Amino acid sequence: MQQPHSVYEPFGWHHWPEDFWFSYQFRRGLGETQEGGGAVSEVFQAGSKIIPGDRESWFKEWTHIADRNDRRGDDALANGHVRTAMNCWLRAANYYREAEFWLDGHDPRRLATFTLCEAASAKAFTRLTPAAEVVEIPYENGTTLPAYFIRSAHGGDRQPVLISVGGLDSFKDELWFMTGRGAVQRGMSVLLVDGPGQGGALRRHKLATRYDYEVPIGACIDWLERRSDVDTSRIAVSGSSLGGYYAARAGAMEPRLAACISHGAIWDIHARWKVRDDSHGLAGHMTWVFGAKNMAEATEIAKPFTLDGVLEHMKCPYLIIHGGHDVLGVEAVRTVYDYAIKHGVKATLRLTTEDETGAEHCQHDNPTLGQELMLDWLADVFGIDQAALAFTPG
Repeated sequence: MQQPHSVYEPFGWHHWPEDFWFSYQFRRGLGETQEGGGAVSEVFQAGSKIIPGDRESWFKEWTHIADRNDRRGDDALANGHVRTAMNCWLRAANYYREAEFWLDGHDPRRLATFTLCEAASAKAFTRLTPAAEVVEIPYENGTTLPAYFIRSAHGGDRQPVLISVGGLDSFKDELWFMTGRGAVQRGMSVLLVDGPGQGGALRRHKLATRYDYEVPIGACIDWLERRSDVDTSRIAVSGSSLGGYYAARAGAMEPRLAACISHGAIWDIHARWKVRDDSHGLAGHMTWVFGAKNMAEATEIAKPFTLDGVLEHMKCPYLIIHGGHDVLGVEAVRTVYDYAIKHGVKATLRLTTEDETGAEHCQHDNPTLGQELMLDWLADVFGIDQAALAFTPG
C-alpha cells in the first residue's frame, strides 16, 4: 500500500500525514535546526528511518544521531576544536530531548536519556563567555528546580533577566532554541528552568505540575534577588505552550515581575481537556505531568488551571504571541486577549501568519521568528538600546 506523501501545511512541514503527533514532534525538531538544535540533513536522516507510530523506532533513530554528535563533540574538544564541540553538544542535547519524548514516564530509559541531554547542554553552556551556571533553585520540602543561568556577554554588570519555562512537553534544554539564545543576544540574562511537571523536576524529583505557578516562579525570583549581577527591577517571565498559562498566572500573581510573555495562549485547561480521553495522542504525557492515573483524573486536577478571575491582577506589560494556524486552535488566544484588555491589562497580541511562516504552535515551524518577536518586545519594555550592543556571531 502506498504511503501518503509528506506535505507542507500552513503550520509547516508535515512529515507523516498518517501520524499527526509524530509529524508535530518531527516538525519541532526540524525547526530548531536553524537555532543550532540540529542539522537539517541529520533530522531528515532520522525521519527517513522512523516508522510512523513506532515509538521504539523513534527512540532508536533520534538516539543514534544524538550519540554521534555527542561523541563527535568530545573528540573535537580533545583536539582543541572547542567551537565545533559546542555545536555538536547542542545538537546532541536537542536530539536526546526528541529521543526520550515518546517513552513512558516510568521507562528507566527516559531519565537516562534526559540525563544525557542535560550533560550535553552543560558541556556546551559552560564554555560560553560568560560561562553558564548549572544550578538548582531551592524549592519546597528540600527539593530543587534544575536550571541554567546564562548571562549575556553584552549586558553589563547588572543585567535584566528573563525566567523562561516550558509547557506540557518542553523543558529547559529546549528553551535555549526558543527563547534563551535570543535573550542573551539582546543584552539580557536568562534563567532556563524546569518547573513542576517539567524536565528534571518531574523526571528526577517526581514533582507534578501545579496551577499556582507563581510559587515556583517566586522561588526563581528569590534566587535571582540574592545575586549582585541582576537588575531586580527588570525580571520577566515567559512560558511556552502550557507555559503560556504558567507565565500568565505568575505575571498576575507575582508583583515582582516587570513583564510577562505567553508563548501560546491558554485560557482554561479543564474546559479543553474535558472532551479528551485516554485515546488522545498525548494522553500518556498529560497524565504523567499532572500526576494522574488517567485522563479523567487529569481533567479533574486541571479544574483550577484557568485565567478566569486571575488575569485581571496583572500589572506588568503582557505579550501574547500565538500561531495563526496553531494545531491547538486560536480560540483561546482571543479569549485571553479580550479578557486582559477588558480588565485594563497592558496586553499586546501578535498572531503569526501562514505567509510569514511561524504559524504553528509556539512557532515550532520557525522558532527564529517567534524568538525575534518575543525578545525584541521584551528589549523594548526593558529599555534596551540594541544599537549600543556589541554583536558577535552566534
